[in-house]
Amino acid sequence: MIRPIKTKKDYQKALARVEALWGSPVGTTKGDELDVLLTLVEAHEQKHYPMPPSDPIEAILFQMERMNLDRKDLEQYLGTKSRVSEVLAGKRPLSLKQIASLHHGLEIPYESLINQNQNG
Repeated sequence: MIRPIKTKKDYQKALARVEALWGSPVGTTKGDELDVLLTLVEAHEQKHYPMPPSDPIEAILFQMERMNLDRKDLEQYLGTKSRVSEVLAGKRPLSLKQIASLHHGLEIPYESLINQNQNG
């Protein structure tokens, strides 16, 4: 029976059940149970073990590597070659326009691009 995750013991039980159900075919009873448990576990983890947003530069570099992009590819999102260099060196914060452009163009989450220490 699926139950809410309220305690550490509930969380451990849910993880063990997820492991047991891992690989269950979609659309089956076990597959549906796995989907529901994953949703519960994810909600619990976000509430009790939140991940801080990554540094904007790290997020950009990660996505560049993932998408096999180079600095020149960022010019369409950040501006000139020198602007790309300034942003990646941490010498210039991202503007709101650049954040929106990176989010839409490279699918980098807003949370990863917005740094409360920036004045963009």
